[in-house]
Amino acid sequence: MKIAPSVLTADFTILEKEIKSINEADYIHIDIMDGNFVPNISFGPAITKQIAALTRVNLDVHLMVQNPSEWIEKFSLESVEFITVHYEANDFVKAIKLIREKGKKIGLSINPKTSIESIKPYLEDVDLVLVMSVEPGFGGQKFMTSSLDKVEHLNSLRKLNNYRYVIEIDGGMNNETLVMAKNAGVDVAVVGSFLFNQKDRNEFMRKSR
Repeated sequence: MKIAPSVLTADFTILEKEIKSINEADYIHIDIMDGNFVPNISFGPAITKQIAALTRVNLDVHLMVQNPSEWIEKFSLESVEFITVHYEANDFVKAIKLIREKGKKIGLSINPKTSIESIKPYLEDVDLVLVMSVEPGFGGQKFMTSSLDKVEHLNSLRKLNNYRYVIEIDGGMNNETLVMAKNAGVDVAVVGSFLFNQKDRNEFMRKSR
């Protein structure tokens, strides 16, 4: 299982030091929040460019925004591998097309109350499915075990249909829930506050893998 630190909980007053402390990450997870789709605001393309300049690790951009198609071009940086949009957003189908046009890998995310059945028509076309294991918007929330059922369902559908997507999970990750996620079939775990509270973050990621 790969580890993608979410920089949402990093100390942005020492950004370069924080990014260097996770230089062994598989991806760096970039949470973009607009204050509309979720009740919080994070940062935008300018800070994302700064992060990209500080690392050789590819970025995994998660757009928690109301109108994602308006943001695809701005976040299509060279080191961005995945751009993930929400099924619950206004224009996610248009956004998916734009992501492909920009040569990036398509991610589709679902909130805790959204079923796998809702996104079945799109699974053939996406490269990543992100299961939210907390309500999106804030770090440090408790892990929802119901998300594991969704992971197992996605894993079964992938095997049955030879789909290519990787399964990512985001929210409430710690030593215990990382094991649960891996056993359910997660390929990439987004870890935020729990990772940034570690003294040696790279060592934590090595052990977690």
